[in-house]
Amino acid sequence: MEYLWWGLVFSIGAIVGSFLNVCICRLPVGESLAYPSSHCEACGQGLRPVDLVPIFSFVFLRGRCRYCGCRIAWHYPVGELVTGLLFVAAVAKYGVTLSALRTVLLFSILVPATVIDLKYKIIPDRLNLAGLILGVPLIFESKEVFGANAAGFLAGGGLLLLIAVVSRGGMGGGDIKLAAVLGLLLGWKYLLAALFLAFMVGSIAGIIMIVFKLARMKEPIPFGPYLALGAVVAALTGDKVIKWYTGFWGA
Repeated sequence: MEYLWWGLVFSIGAIVGSFLNVCICRLPVGESLAYPSSHCEACGQGLRPVDLVPIFSFVFLRGRCRYCGCRIAWHYPVGELVTGLLFVAAVAKYGVTLSALRTVLLFSILVPATVIDLKYKIIPDRLNLAGLILGVPLIFESKEVFGANAAGFLAGGGLLLLIAVVSRGGMGGGDIKLAAVLGLLLGWKYLLAALFLAFMVGSIAGIIMIVFKLARMKEPIPFGPYLALGAVVAALTGDKVIKWYTGFWGA
């Protein structure tokens, strides 16, 4: 019975991941998420329900379109698999609670934000706006949650905005808005843990890319994936990150 429960949670996540793939394809180019219906990006052929089963359709079709034979983009099965696993991780940690719902919403924003930022070096406003609209009702769980998450919203947007001003454009507007949404869904403590991890990993990755000439010194590097990584780790292990950090500095 337990396996059926976790299979259901994973399946829901994979289905959401399938929708997130639509967001990844359409949001950056300003297309509607509802129309036209799902179709092959190469030949334009409309897809049948059997072609849209998360993960299994990709495996069954061997990664190619049934109608034209073109390769299916990697983010389709990966996005569905990752989203399913993240949903399982969220429910495993928080149970069936509002905390879990905030966390799966957070993950549902981060998956497309990561892929879109890597491909297009932008984080669409519609994605951040969706996180804001859907997230606000979820912070009225209690006075404590409301206070912590409202403070997180202000801190996330404010800190990155300050960095952007001081660095004269070193931080993109999409990153600033995404950080505000992260704060809204994580609360200020976990937000600080997420930002700490994002800047630490981003700095190390940036140095490595420059040393190995994978990026130039002044070339903009997408920061969204690092924010996403930090937020996922903070959402699932935030207490441990905070405990480690305060212990490291002897606080």
